[in-house]
Amino acid sequence: MNDSIKTEKKQGSGWLNVAVDYGPLLVFLSVYKYFSPEEPEPAGELFAIIRGTAAFMLAAIVALAVSKWRLGKVSPMLWFSTALIVGFGALTILFGDPTFVQLKPTLIYGVFGVALLAGWKMGKALLKILLEAAFEGLTDEGWLKLSRNWGVFFLALAALNEGLRAYMTFEGWLWAKLWVFLPLTFLFTFANIPMLLKHGLDLGEEEEAEAKD
Repeated sequence: MNDSIKTEKKQGSGWLNVAVDYGPLLVFLSVYKYFSPEEPEPAGELFAIIRGTAAFMLAAIVALAVSKWRLGKVSPMLWFSTALIVGFGALTILFGDPTFVQLKPTLIYGVFGVALLAGWKMGKALLKILLEAAFEGLTDEGWLKLSRNWGVFFLALAALNEGLRAYMTFEGWLWAKLWVFLPLTFLFTFANIPMLLKHGLDLGEEEEAEAKD
């Protein structure tokens, strides 16, 4: 009974983490589209961006509060991300320049990418600190390899964000955050599973089997 409840909580927290990470982005996109002018018009476009940014900031703070309420904690990554959303969002509104909010992902990915790779070089799996008990049973070697892989992936995302920011419209960049970055992240996560299984990852199958018995 207890194992079954534990498994359900683990699955529920996984979906909640996805909602907390990408919910604010969906709010940003929805508000931006609602206020965006039908015909191309710089003033109306900027107005929509500012409204969307303000909603993005508020949604990020709400997501942080929900994480604390439902999970009982806030990950270091979420603290950092929320701080940058609020900070760069405020600069976007203050100066009327969407560049600031577009630079936020580059900074997040770049900082975490460099930090994870630096930790990996020193033999320290910083991802274990960021994700805490997300991968139960994973060995220290597994955490090191995962930190290395995510470090490289984060730097690749930082470069991709800069490329999209330079060559796409603001709306195109926003849609790319949903239809490019999100699928890539899921694919990369699943691509690491075989390696994680070799290094002791516990998927909870034994607990589920015991619960059924």
